Amino acid sequence: MVKKLNRNKARQKKHGRIRNKIVGTAERPRLSVFRSLTNIFVQVIDDSTGKTIASASSIDKELKADIAKGGNMDAAKKIGEAIAKRAIDKGITEVVFDRSGYVYTGRVKALADAAREAGLKF
Repeated sequence: MVKKLNRNKARQKKHGRIRNKIVGTAERPRLSVFRSLTNIFVQVIDDSTGKTIASASSIDKELKADIAKGGNMDAAKKIGEAIAKRAIDKGITEVVFDRSGYVYTGRVKALADAAREAGLKF
């Protein structure tokens, strides 16, 4: 019998391997991305204290007016710009990018490029 591939379980295994190598510190926190079919979420996390420093998503009240649909490239670009602005306001300019097991194309790449253009270094 052939077993069906569970893509989310495979992604979570990849994410576990990535997290063994990537650690966010107070000086250089981790920029973590989660994407669903309809929305995209991003957080800047200090792993030494376990605190979220800044976050943005396609369901934020301030950003929802600008975003027609949360699961597309335009939304990812706006979320990338928003997280960069919020992180820079908190005094963070350098982060470690955590793609959470997702392939670095499409919405994940658009978010990363927009965050870089807005001033974050990674």
